[in-house]
Amino acid sequence: MEAIEIALAMLLAVVASSMVVRMLPWPLPVPLVQIGLGAVIAGVFNHGVSLQPGVFFLLFLPPLLFLDGWRIPKEGLLRDKLSIIELAFGLVFFTVLGLGYFIHWMIPSMPLPMAFALAAIISPTDPVAVSAITSRVPIPKRIMHVLEGESLLNDASGLVAFRFAVAAAVTGTFSLGSAALSFVWVAVAGLAVGAVFTWAVAKGKDLFMHRYGEEPGPQILLNLLIPFGAYGLAEHIHASGILAAVSAGVTMSYVELSGRALATTRVQRVAVWNTLQFALNGIMFVLLGEQLPQIFRGAVAVVESTGHHNPWLLLAYALAINIALAALRFAWVWGSLWVGRRIALRRGRTAPEPSLRLTLAVSLAGVRGAITLAGVLTLPLMTADDLPLPARDLAIFLAASVIILSLVMASIGLPRLLRDLGVPVENENHAEEDLASQASRRAAAKAIEQSLHELVGSNPHADPQLYTSVADRLIAGLALQAEGATEGEVDAALLREQARIEAVMRLAAIRASREELFRLARASIISDDVCMAAVRRLDMQEARL
Repeated sequence: MEAIEIALAMLLAVVASSMVVRMLPWPLPVPLVQIGLGAVIAGVFNHGVSLQPGVFFLLFLPPLLFLDGWRIPKEGLLRDKLSIIELAFGLVFFTVLGLGYFIHWMIPSMPLPMAFALAAIISPTDPVAVSAITSRVPIPKRIMHVLEGESLLNDASGLVAFRFAVAAAVTGTFSLGSAALSFVWVAVAGLAVGAVFTWAVAKGKDLFMHRYGEEPGPQILLNLLIPFGAYGLAEHIHASGILAAVSAGVTMSYVELSGRALATTRVQRVAVWNTLQFALNGIMFVLLGEQLPQIFRGAVAVVESTGHHNPWLLLAYALAINIALAALRFAWVWGSLWVGRRIALRRGRTAPEPSLRLTLAVSLAGVRGAITLAGVLTLPLMTADDLPLPARDLAIFLAASVIILSLVMASIGLPRLLRDLGVPVENENHAEEDLASQASRRAAAKAIEQSLHELVGSNPHADPQLYTSVADRLIAGLALQAEGATEGEVDAALLREQARIEAVMRLAAIRASREELFRLARASIISDDVCMAAVRRLDMQEARL
């Protein structure tokens, strides 16, 4: 009963955190408030929540990674793929090596495999935490796309590196050749399992819907279970469940472009996923704050075992690691921009000088969050020899401190670096939105005309003028929308038959518009973001009808 009460208190803290942030006169990241509320919960109940690492990993990571893969703009990934790959893979391994040796040098009591494991788990960045900080400060959309793409891929690379480092810490052995082969297997098999599993589920669902119809509730629940199924299946064959969840999300974004789901299903599903994402991310930060006292006590014991008795040494360790992490990121970003500029100049293309402010902003934007916390809490308790895993509590404390310090540093530094940066206007998106709007209206007008002919043909004894007047008014309304005007509400005094005809024509127009938008997205004429934003508006209109 007490565990249920603590869980409910954590959910209440997640809700309260959003209210507190809105009440504050100055911007404060929601995760920091959630961490503070978690510490309050720990003080009330006097002990932390005990979670099995494997259960924790399975419960939180699959849906969050799945949703990241589903919602990330694919056009941004493809356009800036080289920059994203450099950050997501090159920077991760650069961080693991450089920071791992630095941690082991600074804290000799932490074995080198544990130092590498800690470096690996604090290498992934968290776009949710960055969004919480930059929500009140404009940031170039292209930079946000790069940061989101980096976060999506470095979740996988960082956690896979963490997995091998932990295995070395537990067994005491490590083979580079074996690790390389294993990495290829877990990566390729994980990506394949996620894609195939999601495609198979979607195909089976479509066949069932075609024969028996669709009900939103079961469809949404099935959608929620996909990341867990992909993750579990990949782990069962010893592949990467992390990459399987990411791949499942990316595959789901392409499946969604088929447009087979009902409008009401899409509307309700968006609300469910948004709530789940907010709750899971919030609970993870509340859980971090709730476990901080216990983590701190364990870390103090580790430091005291080395002959030091000053707990402030822990804060010095955490600050030094955070500074080293930012310095490594800055060096990698600056070096990548410099090399890219040199290559561009040799090929005869113009390339701007790397901006110091922008490079510093990208470096500070590497905020750690939910993925780091989820991973570090999965550290096993014992080694293969049934001995306590050395420096486990210290590693967890340092990872938690890096999360908090990176949030604080970013919340202080990013607004100042991004202020008056001169965010360029995204003309490309505006052009795509105009194209989507024009194509949608043309498809709607054709559908109204077709519906008019069908209704007149199926009702030969009715007055054709009744149908024609409704169709003319709807088409005229589309023209008014193109000019920026809004169509008035339907007069309540209209005849029931006229209202029924209008509803039929409106539904036909909405469905034709939506099909045209999906067609443009499948052909890569417009981006997924533009398509889904327009489809969302049409879904709401259909739901009202």
